[in-house]
Amino acid sequence: MQGSEKLRLPVPPGNYSIKGSNNNSSFSVENFGEVSFLGKTNLCEIGVIETFFPNKNYTFCQYLEFPKPWDCVNLIEKWRVSGKPIRYIITDTPINIACSIESFEYKENDGTGDISFSLQLKEYRIIDATTRKFNSLSNGYQNVTFLAADIAAVNKRPIDKQTPTQYTVKKGDTLYLIAKKVYGDGSKWQELAEKNLIKDPTDIPEGTVLKL
Repeated sequence: MQGSEKLRLPVPPGNYSIKGSNNNSSFSVENFGEVSFLGKTNLCEIGVIETFFPNKNYTFCQYLEFPKPWDCVNLIEKWRVSGKPIRYIITDTPINIACSIESFEYKENDGTGDISFSLQLKEYRIIDATTRKFNSLSNGYQNVTFLAADIAAVNKRPIDKQTPTQYTVKKGDTLYLIAKKVYGDGSKWQELAEKNLIKDPTDIPEGTVLKL
C-alpha cells in the first residue's frame, strides 16, 4: 500500500517473519566482567516475500477479479522508484509497518502466464524534519549535531576584544597613524596628544610608550 494505491496479494506467501533487534554493546571491566549498554532499536528485518501473481483464478486464490500479473509488477516497480515508503499490512494481525522496497525480482513462468516474484522489504523509520540536535551513537549515547543554521548563529556571536591600554611607538609612526591603528580613526590624534602631553605630533621618538 502507498497512499491511496493498494495491492492485495491474490496468493499470499506460505509464511512470513519479522525480526526485531537492538543496537546493544558490551565491554569487559577488569575485576568485574562483561558490562552491557542497552542501545536504541534497529530497523525491523522483514523476511523475503516469495509467491506469484496468478494469470488465472486458481482455487487457492484469496479473492476474485485480482489485477493482471504485469499490472501488479508495474505497480510495485512504480512504488520502488518513487522514493517513498509503502505499508506492509498482514490482515488478522497487528502488523502494519512502513517499509522501503530494498529489492524486487520477478520472472514469468513458462506456459502459465503467472509471474513469480521475490520482494525484500525493510522497516522505514519516519523522521520528523523539525527534530534535531541529537543523534544516537553506536553505544547508545547521544551526540550533539549542529545544523547549518546553528553554526551560522554561533559565528555571528560578537567576539569580545580587549582594548589595549598602551602603544609602543615604532619607526615612521605619527600620532595620526597611531590613532588610525588603535581607534580606527586618524582624526583622534589630538586625543592621543593631550593624554601624553605631546606638543609636536610629527616628532615622537621610537620606543616611546603612549597611554591610550
